Amino acid sequence: MNVAVLASPFPIEASAADAQAAIRDEFAFFGDWSERYQYLIDLGRKLPDLPAEWKTEEHRLLGCQSMVWIVVEGDASHLTFHAISDSAIVSGLIYLALRVYSGRSAVEIVATQADYIADIGLAKHLSPTRNNGLASLLAFIREQAQRRL
Repeated sequence: MNVAVLASPFPIEASAADAQAAIRDEFAFFGDWSERYQYLIDLGRKLPDLPAEWKTEEHRLLGCQSMVWIVVEGDASHLTFHAISDSAIVSGLIYLALRVYSGRSAVEIVATQADYIADIGLAKHLSPTRNNGLASLLAFIREQAQRRL
């Protein structure tokens, strides 16, 4: 890849567990799912755009109905994920996943289950296609970490 390293806003918290706790706390502020969806959209807008040369079939995440591009950099000690979608809500889901996993070691990534999804009630409020896409994203992240162990 002949692209300069893209700056990443992640990690925000010191650990994946801290990130999941922060996500739970933030979503607890909202009274209903329309507010939570709006928050997801707002989070997705915080993702840095990817360079055009990364928005290719090579970097497309399969299993998502929306267009999702994801690039991983680093090694077992520190993996950084860069991703974005053409869908506002999906970009918000990406933001949450990257908040938990990006900038972490392969060992921490593999050891961390995405508990925040159930904790905030996300799975039951997403369409089946979005749930499948989220599962594909999380599987990709874990697979990339597993490969580097």
